[in-house]
Amino acid sequence: MSSDGEDYYYEDDYDEGSMDQDSPVSEGMSEPDIVYDVMSPTADEPAPKKPYDVSYKVRTLQEIINMQSKEVRKIQTLLEMPASTATILLRHYQWNSEKLQEQFWNDPAAALLSAGLSPPVSPSTRTGPLPPSPSLLISPRRPTRSSHNPALSPVKRSRAPQPSGPFECPVCCMEFAKEDVVKETFALGCRHRFCRGCWAEYLTGKIRSEGESSRIQCMESGCERIVREEIIDELVPAGVSKRYHNLLNMAFVADAPNLRWCPHPDCEYIIECTQAPPRMLNQLVPTVECNCGRQLCFGCGYLSSHRPVLCKIVRLWERKCADDSETANWLQANTKECSKCQSTIEKNGGCNHMTCKKCKYEFCWVCMGPWSEHGTSWYQCNRFDEKSGVNARDAQAKSRASLERYLHYFNRWANHEHSAKLDAEFYKNTEKKMEQMQNSGNLSWIEVQFAKQAVETVIKARITLKWSYCMAFYLKRNNMTELFEDNQRDLERAVENLGFALEQNIEPDSIAQLRQDITNQTAYVQKRHEILMDDTLKGYLERRWDFSVDI
Repeated sequence: MSSDGEDYYYEDDYDEGSMDQDSPVSEGMSEPDIVYDVMSPTADEPAPKKPYDVSYKVRTLQEIINMQSKEVRKIQTLLEMPASTATILLRHYQWNSEKLQEQFWNDPAAALLSAGLSPPVSPSTRTGPLPPSPSLLISPRRPTRSSHNPALSPVKRSRAPQPSGPFECPVCCMEFAKEDVVKETFALGCRHRFCRGCWAEYLTGKIRSEGESSRIQCMESGCERIVREEIIDELVPAGVSKRYHNLLNMAFVADAPNLRWCPHPDCEYIIECTQAPPRMLNQLVPTVECNCGRQLCFGCGYLSSHRPVLCKIVRLWERKCADDSETANWLQANTKECSKCQSTIEKNGGCNHMTCKKCKYEFCWVCMGPWSEHGTSWYQCNRFDEKSGVNARDAQAKSRASLERYLHYFNRWANHEHSAKLDAEFYKNTEKKMEQMQNSGNLSWIEVQFAKQAVETVIKARITLKWSYCMAFYLKRNNMTELFEDNQRDLERAVENLGFALEQNIEPDSIAQLRQDITNQTAYVQKRHEILMDDTLKGYLERRWDFSVDI
């Protein structure tokens, strides 16, 4: 690299005898057959199925390491610097190579200093002989102990001056004879020297206790010099070094806007998605599916799909539910009283069609109204009666009306969540029920799969209905809201009918008819689910929805 006719080189950040001069990027980052660009989508991503779907790719940890390797090599070549320097610069600029190049070409010294590195030194300001040309000093790649990015052409560096006499560590006050200084002590390029034992304890505490990785600085108070990877690998035990490089990989994913770790327990995959930037989260609900088989929202990292609700609405809703925790706890109780005989009833299934065993009264678990009205066009269980708040004249009445409105939607939100959990428990017993149908109805195992598919459809639809009530709470009342609630009502009614059919006892003579009914109802639920999801998510892109909060 040259500027104004002067050649620059980079000073060493540690002194002689300290360690092997391997590159900072983790082992296992050997030349890959295929490399990946961290900033742009790959060519093998499938096209979105729907206009509101996003393309994504599930990555392994090794692919993430390869991404880092490629970026380091690119900067190393462009800026003609050692790999360890390029790595620290990239981490300082959060792996934004364009921003790094702009800052570096404008003022190299300022860019290096801001990243915690030594500024370049010109021949006119340095005493002593110049180091040989870097092209003559590239050493062979050597394996390292830990499973992190491998070395990238390490370059020989200059050496820090050694103390002329005995040395006393400023931390532990241990004295070292002159002949032991090189072997037992260590100093960065900032010349702050400490014994190796103090360095090891300091670095181990930073990594294990504080979770530090890319911004570990010199031990000297006020010194901002960054400790390089190869130094940490040499000074700390192998277990600490492994954790350190895991933290570096986690930081890389956290810094990249198009990468996100799968949040589910025991999953080590990373999702790459370039079509869900923060500015688009008011129009998209970017649901993706990891290779572990579970869904998540790429926008906010929610553990499951929260379609059709936007990420910001989800955060507002959960915050409101947390603020009203006492009410929420009361509403999540599993028992209610029969509105006819006041007997205590416990819900033990996902279906909302309840029958009191004492008086045989059939009612809806959600609204406590007679079930006879829920199978007709008068079914309005999903819609809140706004007239209840029209005549509110004083603050207390308005507050009560507001609370009633919230309870209406929260009750239905919590009920579908609870019903989905009960249906999931019912799902575990489905296989036994399928075996019973197979034996009683002379059916093959393939022919009884309809029951398993029906339960999966009910659970999926209940999760959608759960979040639809969250969305309905924040929607302003207009014609679009009426259409949304109509779709919501139709899906909810279809789900209740299918759930009720699944919970019926199996009679050998009626298995064929039951199979046909459940298959037809499953197809209808799937159709209603698709209509609700398609219309709602397209509505975001068309800006049809008007919310009571700013999104």
